[in-house]
Amino acid sequence: MIFRIDKQTTDDLGIFGKNNDRSVYGIFNKTITNGGSQVLEEMFRFPLSDDEKINERGQIIRFFQEKEIAFPFKSELFDPAESYLSNTDNRTRLSAYQDNLERKFRSAIGSDTEYKQIARGVASIVEILCVLDDFLENIPDLGPGCPYLTQASAMRDIIYSDALKSCLQENNPTKITYARTAGFDQILRFNCRDTVKQLLNLIYQLDVFIAVAKYSLERNFTYAEAMPEGAGVFEIEGLYHPLLKNAVSNSIKVDHKSNMIFLTGANMAGKSTFMKSFGIAVYLAHMGFPVPAAGMKFSVLNGMYTTINLPDNINKGYSHFYAEVVRVRKVAESIGNSKNLLVIFDELFRGTNVKDAYDATVAVTEAFAANKNCIFIISTHIIEAGETLKERCDNINFINLPTIMDGNVPEYTYRIEKGITSDRHGMIIVKNEGILDILNKDEEISN
Repeated sequence: MIFRIDKQTTDDLGIFGKNNDRSVYGIFNKTITNGGSQVLEEMFRFPLSDDEKINERGQIIRFFQEKEIAFPFKSELFDPAESYLSNTDNRTRLSAYQDNLERKFRSAIGSDTEYKQIARGVASIVEILCVLDDFLENIPDLGPGCPYLTQASAMRDIIYSDALKSCLQENNPTKITYARTAGFDQILRFNCRDTVKQLLNLIYQLDVFIAVAKYSLERNFTYAEAMPEGAGVFEIEGLYHPLLKNAVSNSIKVDHKSNMIFLTGANMAGKSTFMKSFGIAVYLAHMGFPVPAAGMKFSVLNGMYTTINLPDNINKGYSHFYAEVVRVRKVAESIGNSKNLLVIFDELFRGTNVKDAYDATVAVTEAFAANKNCIFIISTHIIEAGETLKERCDNINFINLPTIMDGNVPEYTYRIEKGITSDRHGMIIVKNEGILDILNKDEEISN
């Protein structure tokens, strides 16, 4: 079973983006190697849906965080190694018999570029193997019970294999003789290429684990505890948005008796930020990554669908309202195909009139609430819909983000409270911005 997500969801949550510093992937992407960055992106694109695998990855990252282990390799070793391994042309295979006067002359005048590229690739991989050998020997507490033992053992099996162990005997990888370079070339590029590629991938995973561990330590993130699917546990303490400075934290609990959250609050009270924070934490938790919270434990879900920043679909001729309807239908179909999903809707049916929005919000929310295996978070400005749903559904947790008025100036706590808010301050904000004064003045001038 895979963790189901779509582009609308990753866009809503800011998982990827053109500006790495303003995306969730970007803030975690502190890897040293390009290969590590690619492995990290793959992890982000394919969250896990197995509690054992989620907890296993989290324990590995926590191990590196607690031991404060640094990545031991120089970044400049890997591009030459990858370029070298990508050249599978048998005609470029080195031979000890080619070490003749002509080759030495070409080398002396600097024209033997093909050999130099091969020699650089060989030297890079030999150095990688030697550094890895030393690293594995010095990892603290790498014994039974260590969460990284399986990966470390796999690495050891490769570098100590009969084919590759001769590379570890090279005292100075930067000054390998032609004859030994030719011998290593046969081993690394032709006999054991797939094995070496496998080893590099394990190193790129190591790069990711250490980079995420370091970032988690700097930000004081926590590791979520994953529980089997259907266990009915979902608790987050001190949840906050990882891309906001001085973000306000909130705690939330969801279970089978209150698997729907109905969120009300005025504009700018923080509804969208809370829902994004919740979605990001769920996303990272299913990756086995540390989350921006004080604590979290959760039952594994099958996927997540959000509708927070839904655009019009001009190419298909969709209005915003029709785009909302299409999105609701897609989510409804996904719920029918999966047992446990997280569904987030910010301002259901904002693209239509208040009466239709009220009717549609009540009808859709009530229908969703009948499915008690999924988790729903629905926000709205239409507080009357909440009052109606209170009477019809017994599994909705009504919460709000309040506004405190300082005279005519609204102030926002960004802290969740129980119940449905009656805050409506749209016209106050309009008046505070002087919009009506500007329009009235323009009218006087025109007259």
